[in-house]
Amino acid sequence: MKQRWIALLMIGSLLTGAGGTYAAITWLDGDAPAAVELKSETEAVADDAAQEAIVQDVETMDKFVQAYQLIKGSYVEEVKDEQLIEGAIQGMITSLKDPYSVYMNKEISKQFNEALEPSFEGIGAEVSMVDGKIVIVAPFKNSPAEKAGVKPNDQILKVNGESVEGLDLYEATVKIRGKKGTTVKLELLRQGLKEPIVIAVKRDEIPQITVHSKVRKQGDKSIGYIEVTTFSKETAADFSKQLKELEKKKIDGLIIDVRGNPGGLLESVQDILKEFVSKEKPYVQIEKRNGERDKFYTTLEEEKAYPVAVLIDKGSASASEILAGALSEAEGYTLIGEKTFGKGTVQQAKPMGDGSNIKLTLYKWLTPDGNWIHNKGIKPDLEVQQSRLFQLHPVQMTEPLAKDMNSEQVKNVQSILTNIGYEPGRTDGYFDNGTETAVKAFQMENNLPANGRVDEKTAKALEQKVIDEQKKEKNDLQLQAAYKFIEKIE
Repeated sequence: MKQRWIALLMIGSLLTGAGGTYAAITWLDGDAPAAVELKSETEAVADDAAQEAIVQDVETMDKFVQAYQLIKGSYVEEVKDEQLIEGAIQGMITSLKDPYSVYMNKEISKQFNEALEPSFEGIGAEVSMVDGKIVIVAPFKNSPAEKAGVKPNDQILKVNGESVEGLDLYEATVKIRGKKGTTVKLELLRQGLKEPIVIAVKRDEIPQITVHSKVRKQGDKSIGYIEVTTFSKETAADFSKQLKELEKKKIDGLIIDVRGNPGGLLESVQDILKEFVSKEKPYVQIEKRNGERDKFYTTLEEEKAYPVAVLIDKGSASASEILAGALSEAEGYTLIGEKTFGKGTVQQAKPMGDGSNIKLTLYKWLTPDGNWIHNKGIKPDLEVQQSRLFQLHPVQMTEPLAKDMNSEQVKNVQSILTNIGYEPGRTDGYFDNGTETAVKAFQMENNLPANGRVDEKTAKALEQKVIDEQKKEKNDLQLQAAYKFIEKIE
């Protein structure tokens, strides 16, 4: 009987530990639309029938209570209650085998919330758990991670020499995050490379300036361009403001760029969709655990008078995919680029009352036509791959690279030289006379000692040149395709 009472008390602490109601909880990345009615804590976690079921099933808790009492009373060293309770919660979450459902202690929860503020300190990259591996979804635009050469789908093996194996997503994130000015070394496994690479990233303040826009003349048309780098608290308002400015300039078409956008607040993308999706079709569907679906509509009477294209790639995830799916299926707007990441679930962060929280998957989200894109992604209507320039890697070396060396590092340098206009004549990894000549030419044009050897300064200059070339619109094949697509529409 005593064990049953302990079990009941533990269940009660898990159910009511946070106090208050769900109504004040922010719905986060991929979370339920604001239109979803948020119930009180008692209603949302367990209604009366569920509470009765818990009491009836308390017998099943005997095994758990026995384990708790055994460890508490007999383990060779004294164990604190907090350690056992947190371990039990962590174990329950882990048993779900869902990388997006996580328990966050006070410190991790604090950092999680900071990432949604106007600015935070770190490397500026979204990470996810894919098949038990910590993977970069996308580095933020102009972030330290992007500048250092971190790319979507890089698998993180080690952080500052320590393996991330066995860590959950948020434990790994804590290791990566840090104070502005400090450096973190990431050992990454990258598709196409035989060996892992190590990239040093200097942490900095990551401002959440998430919307960038401009107008470009393409033929006889004025085409608006809006890039959304992530969906934060101010994104929708900034988007609306900049869209109005573009429309004042009488644009003939619009490109919305969510490449490399890892997601963010659903409420933000919801507000943006209200500017484009008319009321005839839902912009998103939310599927509950019982299979019931709620469809959400805008009140917009008319679609835009100009054509719209959406740029996507493998770094477009979650809220970005909601936007792309809605604009494609509800309005027929064209998607251009590469297949997206594929995250189709809805999470809510539930405070536990002591600064920690549980971020739990509650729903699936579906496109307007009812498609679930989880682990599948969204395919573009017009597939366009970027050039080799966008697939280059940072220079890795333990000593200067010089004539007659033969290695993967030399091969990488040859690829860089080829793609920035200094043809070495080969890309097989052998450092010959042609490679030396190309290195010297690069060094001369960049005010470096023209000795034909790739030392640290030359390596850094090569990497910076790649970044500079990637930023040039003429080299962005996907963006050029979008401009040409809009231009041809009558």
